[in-house]
Amino acid sequence: MNTIKLKDILSISGKGGLFRLIAQARNGIVVESIEDSKRHVAPATARVSSLEDIAIFTQEEEVPLADIFMMIHDKTGGKETISHKVSAAELMDYFKELVPDYDEERVYISDIKKVYQWYNQLRSHDMLEVVEKEETPVEGEQTKTSDNKNSDEGNNIASK
Repeated sequence: MNTIKLKDILSISGKGGLFRLIAQARNGIVVESIEDSKRHVAPATARVSSLEDIAIFTQEEEVPLADIFMMIHDKTGGKETISHKVSAAELMDYFKELVPDYDEERVYISDIKKVYQWYNQLRSHDMLEVVEKEETPVEGEQTKTSDNKNSDEGNNIASK
């Protein structure tokens, strides 16, 4: 099964758009805006979420954002998807087609808008790289984890 590679793509609370992780800095992280390629330091106090760690709540499980992006990619044939600016009803109807069992109580319209906005932004900058999905490790195996102290805890999209 395929998925979309989201490694080093970040969302920073309070800042519009998406950013690419460039390097660690003494007082935070150096990021580059995907829109205008301007670089700046996001302070260690900033709420930073890696798109790789974000998932959508469903009735049964959490579906990684990369898999949601792959569903959109497959549905659109790799083309742009619905605009995040259309009516809430249209956004929810389209999302229901992609993820029929998403948890409507925990996934808000603002989360759905972000999904479409982020997908279209990455697509417009040719950053939707389709990769082979890694297998889930067998229970008992050690897994590589990241110490993400700057996660966006206020986000209603699940962060792993």
